[in-house]
Amino acid sequence: MQELSSKYTIAIKAAVEASHKIMDIYENEFDTIIKDDGSPLTKADLASTKIIHKHLEPLGIPITGEETDKMPFSERKNWIECWCIDPLDGTKEFINRNGEFAVNIALLREGKPVFGLIASPVQKLMYVGGNETGVFKIEFDAIEKNTEWIKLNDPTEINDPIVMTCSRSHHSGPVIHFINDLKKISPTVSFAKKGSSLKFFDLATGSADAYPRFAPTMEWDIAAGQAILEALGGSVVHAETGLPLYYNKENLTNPYFIAKTKPLLALSS
Repeated sequence: MQELSSKYTIAIKAAVEASHKIMDIYENEFDTIIKDDGSPLTKADLASTKIIHKHLEPLGIPITGEETDKMPFSERKNWIECWCIDPLDGTKEFINRNGEFAVNIALLREGKPVFGLIASPVQKLMYVGGNETGVFKIEFDAIEKNTEWIKLNDPTEINDPIVMTCSRSHHSGPVIHFINDLKKISPTVSFAKKGSSLKFFDLATGSADAYPRFAPTMEWDIAAGQAILEALGGSVVHAETGLPLYYNKENLTNPYFIAKTKPLLALSS
């Protein structure tokens, strides 16, 4: 196992334990509840939340997240650091049993994601890191057996044809201008549909080049992916201003955004 800050290794252990619990529920029958905002909730969301909180709360760093009680902004705005978690990103994919769901854990410092972790319970695989640590591709077995992790290098070139990853459950709105911009770089654009934050797996490895999102997301959907992608030279920016997304805002909804890998960023900047 690589030498990381203890709080990061605790987050990794939390994600593995939560992933195992999610799979226990996934492989059996479960009920779905519809929340007041219309989004679905399962006992896997709640069980994962409980496990992650159990690991992270002793660290004394406040937590925000999808199923976590939200503190008022008057309190949150004074936080220097906080965790931002999605205990089951892609609940719709979980319910549809297509395997495309994840556990997201990010550490925010003064509104910026400095560490991200995205774990796939089905693949028993996670991508972990940030600018402080570099980025690692880690199989759960490597954690449990304390064996070496795979360190990722920055992607070096765009795909041919260029690959745009997009949501399976949500249909993005006005992306035609972005697609036309991509066609200035590559005459053909290929589309890779995938649920949840697992799209950042493809961006991290360079098997996808871009992820535009012109539909609502929350901070815990994206923060971990931004930390990982930025550490690999890419970016996640506001679709209108071009500025990096920031977090722990008064409104926890993200603006529309565009994520790009390092090679695409170099060509399109």
